[in-house]
Amino acid sequence: MRYSTFGKSGYNVSSLGFGAMNLPGVPLEQAREALNYALDHGINYIDTAAAYRNSEEIIGECISHRRQEYFLATKTGARDYETAKAEIERSLVRMKTDHVDLLQIHYVNYVSEFKKAMDIGGAYEAALEAQREGKVRFIGISGHRPDLLAKWIAKGQFSQILFHLNLAQPFALDELIPKATEMDLMKVAMKPLSGGFIQPVDRAIRYPYSQDVHVTISGMVSIKEVQENLAAQEQEVGAEERQELEQLAIELGQHDCRRCNYCSCPLEISIPDVMIASRFREKFGLLPKGDGFFQRQKDRIVGCADHDPCKEKPLCEEKCPYQLPMQSVVQKAASFY
Repeated sequence: MRYSTFGKSGYNVSSLGFGAMNLPGVPLEQAREALNYALDHGINYIDTAAAYRNSEEIIGECISHRRQEYFLATKTGARDYETAKAEIERSLVRMKTDHVDLLQIHYVNYVSEFKKAMDIGGAYEAALEAQREGKVRFIGISGHRPDLLAKWIAKGQFSQILFHLNLAQPFALDELIPKATEMDLMKVAMKPLSGGFIQPVDRAIRYPYSQDVHVTISGMVSIKEVQENLAAQEQEVGAEERQELEQLAIELGQHDCRRCNYCSCPLEISIPDVMIASRFREKFGLLPKGDGFFQRQKDRIVGCADHDPCKEKPLCEEKCPYQLPMQSVVQKAASFY
């Protein structure tokens, strides 16, 4: 396991972090085994959020007795002071702790959302208050718009940044990571498997591991998955392998989708998943979760071409800040069936 100084926190953080979002989907004893195995084998960064069902409660039940062994990060999706304050207090109770090391203003993708959270009476005010009270050590932000995040962190109000970084989404490398490095922020990459779609797993984990980030959060739910993720980071990434991974990321990232979710489909097609998975599916195939997604979305994807309101001008494309050809990608995906 590689360890590094975690930005201005001074904490010696492990390069692999435990993402607890999916723990509510497995039996409690399995979650307990996975979390404790991770701690036993050097993982010391635990990530969750108030919105991840009962993930915080699972952490409290399973590892609160080992609280001194890990850096604990959670998130609030609230934008106003009152709701954020209530979420922070509830998170502490759920995780059986008197403080979290990091609280992130979660899933900020719109300028209007950022302004609301940061204005007087916003969620940031609640975070600052909790920090003064010793309930929160550091404040960060997460989102899916790396270009906007780079501008927001430049204001100097955050100590940490959480962003997508995987072989199909290398976009944080352009502006966001350099700006975060310049400001000595804690840099945390998420979704190395793009939510369970990308394979091979070892190569997918090694890509963010090869980049200028402190921690890569991987969602894990079993000892086997922890072992698989740890094995992928046993060896450092050499110059030749790094170059190969970066070339692959350029190729697989040509869809240009940031998963900002500005688009909304009248047929309820999950357009970002289709966009991001498209090139991976052609080259490597998908993990079972990805295959299951395409099976569940089959009727919607096939129906895209016949949806009358979108025939002249696709409704999804009007909303995309990157002007991506989403309709053509979705209709091409129908050919896989």
